[in-house]
Amino acid sequence: MPQPLKLVVLISGRGSNLRAILDAIRNGELPAVVEAVVSNRADAAGLAYAQQENIDTLALDADDYPDRDGYDRALQGLIDCFEPDLVVLAGFMRILTPGFVHHYQHRLINIHPSLLPAFRGLDTHRRALEAGAREHGASVHFVSEELDSGPVVLQVRVPVLADDTPATLAERVLQQEHRLYPLVIRWLAEGRIRWQDEQLLFDGRPLQQPIEIDREYQQKPA
Repeated sequence: MPQPLKLVVLISGRGSNLRAILDAIRNGELPAVVEAVVSNRADAAGLAYAQQENIDTLALDADDYPDRDGYDRALQGLIDCFEPDLVVLAGFMRILTPGFVHHYQHRLINIHPSLLPAFRGLDTHRRALEAGAREHGASVHFVSEELDSGPVVLQVRVPVLADDTPATLAERVLQQEHRLYPLVIRWLAEGRIRWQDEQLLFDGRPLQQPIEIDREYQQKPA
C-alpha cells in the first residue's frame, strides 16, 4: 500500500468534489489524507463540512490584499505550512498567478466541467448547449499558467440530451466529476501518474492524450 498522499484542497463553494475525495478516503479507495481545506470565501459550505470532519480549515479574503500577487503569496504561505504532496483545486473560483502555479509545478491539479480543450473558462454547460454539442463532460488536468490549458490526465463524456438545460447538464456532469477526481488522485498516490524530465507518464509511458472513462466507467484509451 502506498504512503498516503498529503492533500490541501482549495474550494469556493459547497465542496462536492471535496466530499467525493473524503468519501473515497473513508472507503479505503484512496490512499490520501486531506491536511487542510482553504477557501477564498469564509461562508463556503465546504468549510463547514471539512470542520465536521475535523480537518483544518482556513479562509482567505481577497479584499484584504492589494492585488492578486499579494493574495497568492499569502495563499501559498498558508498551503506550505501543511507541506502537501498535491494541491487540489475543487471549485476554487480564482485565476491563479504564474508565480503560484510555478511554485506548485507538477503538484497542482484541477477539475474542469468540459471536455478540454473545448469550453475553457466559465459557463461551460450553457456554452455547450448553445454550441449544439452532442457530448459534454469533465476533465482532470495539471494546472499551467494559461487558463484551463495544462496537460489533461482523465476525461469522461456525458451525452447532451434534447431537453437538457444548463442546470440538468451540470448535475449529470458533476456526478461524473465525483468519479474522476478521486481516481486521478489515487493514480498519483500509486505512482501510476508521474512526471519525469518534464514528461507526463502513465504506467511508465508518455501520456500522449487523455485517458477516457467510458459510460460504464471503465478505463480505456481516449
